[in-house]
Amino acid sequence: MGQEKTTLGSIHISPTAIATIAYHSTLQSYGVVGLAPKNLAEGIASTITREPNRGVNVHFESENLDIDIYVIVEFGTRIASVAQSVANAVRYAVEKNVGLKVRNINVHVQGLRVSNTD
Repeated sequence: MGQEKTTLGSIHISPTAIATIAYHSTLQSYGVVGLAPKNLAEGIASTITREPNRGVNVHFESENLDIDIYVIVEFGTRIASVAQSVANAVRYAVEKNVGLKVRNINVHVQGLRVSNTD
């Protein structure tokens, strides 16, 4: 958990808060259709609980922050460019809103989706 001590007390930032920021910035990235669960068990659990941070895992190791994002990409877009765009958008949003440095952002493309051409 991210912690910071101030003269008035301490601030604790939960991984869920960071995952929610990453979730919303990922959905706003070009070429991303949606986020996907990393496995079947997580998919069933997130369907039941309706978590707002589905497809995002946040890991704290002392001062190091690692984020894994599982996305579904629009068919016909360049996958490497979309993944790089997602990583940049998430890094910017988390560092701006939370004030913690992000060590790694891993973007996992779980699938492709074809838009409705009709």
